[in-house]
Amino acid sequence: MSAIIVIGSQWGDEGKGKVVDYLAEQANVVVRYSGGNNAGHTVVVKDEAYKLQLLPSGILYKGKTCVLGNGVVIDPEAILKEINGMKERGIDTSSLRISTRAQVLLPYHRRQDEAEETARGEFKIGTTKRGIGPCYMDKVARCGIRIVDLMDPEEFAAKLKHNLTAKNELLVKLYGAEPFEYEPMLKQYLAFAEQLRPYVADTTYLLNDALDKGEKVLFEGAQATLLDLDHGTYPYVTSSNPIAGGACTGAGVGPGKIDKVVGVVKAYTTRVGEGPFPTELHCAMGDTIREAGHEFGTVTGRPRRCGWLDACIVKYAGQVSGLDALAITRLDILDGLDSIKLCVGYLYNGEIIKEYPASLKVLSKVEPVYEEFAGWKTDTTKVRRYEDLPAAARAYLERLSEVAGVRLGIVSVGPNREETIIMEEMF
Repeated sequence: MSAIIVIGSQWGDEGKGKVVDYLAEQANVVVRYSGGNNAGHTVVVKDEAYKLQLLPSGILYKGKTCVLGNGVVIDPEAILKEINGMKERGIDTSSLRISTRAQVLLPYHRRQDEAEETARGEFKIGTTKRGIGPCYMDKVARCGIRIVDLMDPEEFAAKLKHNLTAKNELLVKLYGAEPFEYEPMLKQYLAFAEQLRPYVADTTYLLNDALDKGEKVLFEGAQATLLDLDHGTYPYVTSSNPIAGGACTGAGVGPGKIDKVVGVVKAYTTRVGEGPFPTELHCAMGDTIREAGHEFGTVTGRPRRCGWLDACIVKYAGQVSGLDALAITRLDILDGLDSIKLCVGYLYNGEIIKEYPASLKVLSKVEPVYEEFAGWKTDTTKVRRYEDLPAAARAYLERLSEVAGVRLGIVSVGPNREETIIMEEMF
């Protein structure tokens, strides 16, 4: 048995897709366990970019079983568009399996998301307006529609009629939005159901059976630690649990079956949407990093906020997910800088604080404590052994590892699969 969880250790967009894609070559099964099509991974294979939203990164390898677990919310229209897009590019998607227990995202979730975000005004969260939050709200309220319901025309028709009556009341009377008609939506989604039927399975059984047989299973996190509903910078978070513990609930696998947790860390920090960001750079350096790293959202296209790497965040991620190793990405983006800063602590009211603040009021007022490193001013994209990295780059990475309390395992020096330094075999 060998099961590895790969999570984001910052605010997302760390390059998890590349790390998962690299590790997927050794895996038998690749599992997505949370989130929806509000997440995005960009994977580059032989200089060709694949932008994935719902599909697990392992889909790019022929013969790998790819699973969307019960913790994922499935927009049928979006997943079918993605499947068809992959087929057009010659990618075989027949190995995809969608959990019978996953929630179905419907058009009224998207309209509710848009209406609620508009109504928040200055308190807006920065949602992608894809309907993810409202879909999870219905799940928790126990009125959601699951994939197993979508596969049963009578069950789906009855539940859709009941839900649509309630949603139209909400949309019209509270938000002044347009209502939906029942029959067109029923017809459209029953058609989607037939297209999805070949992919639907009891993935809890599938995954546990695979692990019991000794197969290698890779759990792919969406979003990241500080976007976790419980442990992130609430309320500027997603509506699920992207931390390692979410893999167990979102896939139906016991924690005793997990062997290793890998935290992906971008060599600097980015954030999309609202909320405090202690190391954010409101200067030309922030623009330099954004342009060099092409820091624009995979799903939304929004420019990402950029700042220095915050080791306090990585340490916190290590605590809440029990990280065994770090996978550092985008080190090459820093190649041209004269000097680089690393946040190693927070100063609040004149004192160093040990814990990561739950209060956003406190987090917005902390002063980052920086250590400055000389830039290496050398192209690292051709380096394939850690000891061949410039001494200044190694000093920077090793100090991060020391502050975070997690060992280095992988260092990525470019977007392609081969631009990867392996310090520790994961499987």
